Amino acid sequence: MSTIEGSLRIITNPAVLKFIMKGVAFTLIVSVVAVLLGIFVGSILALVRNYCNRGPARIFKWMAIVYIEIFRNTPLLLWIFVCLIFCPCPSFLQRKMFGLTSVEVKLLFKAATALVLFTSSVIAEIVRGGLNSVALGQFEAGHSQGFHVVQVMYYIVLPQAYRNIVPTLLSQVVTTIKDSSYLANVAVIELMARVRQVMNASYQYNGLGTTNVSDVFVLFGLAAMIYFVINFTLSCIVRSMQQRRIKAAPAAGRAAIRGLMDTRNAKGGPEGRNEGFIRNYHIAAVWKYGKADCL
Repeated sequence: MSTIEGSLRIITNPAVLKFIMKGVAFTLIVSVVAVLLGIFVGSILALVRNYCNRGPARIFKWMAIVYIEIFRNTPLLLWIFVCLIFCPCPSFLQRKMFGLTSVEVKLLFKAATALVLFTSSVIAEIVRGGLNSVALGQFEAGHSQGFHVVQVMYYIVLPQAYRNIVPTLLSQVVTTIKDSSYLANVAVIELMARVRQVMNASYQYNGLGTTNVSDVFVLFGLAAMIYFVINFTLSCIVRSMQQRRIKAAPAAGRAAIRGLMDTRNAKGGPEGRNEGFIRNYHIAAVWKYGKADCL
C-alpha cells in the first residue's frame, strides 16, 4: 500500500469523519456567537464613539476609543492567553456539556470571550464607517418629522448603515471563522484542533503503522477545503442578496412614494402621520437620494 492510499484511508474512516465534523460544528458555533455578540457590542461602541461628543458624555467616547484601539491593534492570540489566565468562568458552565468535559467547556468559554472582545473592536470600526456613510440630510429629515434621537437612529440611520456595511461585515465573518483556528492553541476542540489530534494518531488509521508526510497534506488539505466551502458559500449568499436588493430598488421606490401619498391623505393628527412616516421614510429617502444599494 502506498503512503497516499494510506492517507486517504484516514479521511474515509467514518469515525474520523464524525470526529472532524464535530469540530466543524464547534467552529461554526463559536464563530456565530462571536460575530453576533461582536455586532451588538461593536454597534454600541461605534455609536458612542461617533455621537458622544459633548459634555460629560465625552468620557464614554474616549473609553470606546481606548477599547477599540487596544483590541484592534494587538494580536488575537495574546488575548486568548490573557482570557485563559484571567477570565473567570461562570459556575453554570463548569460542568459537562455538548459532549465536552468541564475543563474543555471552561476553555471554550474563555477562548470564545477573547474572540468576542477582539471581533467587537473590529466590527465597531466597520459599523462606524457605515454610520459615516449616511448623509447628514437623513438626520435633519428625521428631526423635521418630530423624531427624537433614538427614533432617528433606529428607523433611519442604523438600517441604512447596516445595509451599507454588508460586504465588509461578510469579510469580517469570514475572517472570524478562520481566526477560530487560533483556539486550537489552547486545546479548544474545534476543527483545527481535531485535525491535529487525528494527525497525531494517523498511524492507527492509515494501515502503515507510521505517520507520513502525506498524512499531513491530506488532513490539513481537508481542513482547508472545509474552510473554503463554508466561506465561499457565505460569499455567494451575500452576493445573491445584494443582487436582489438592486433589482428590487425601482419597485420599492414606487411603493414608498404611494405609501407616503396614502399617509398624507390619511385621517388623524400628527401622530398618525408620523406612524405612517416611520413605515415608509427609509425606502422613500433611499429612492429620493438614489441609494439603491441600501434597500
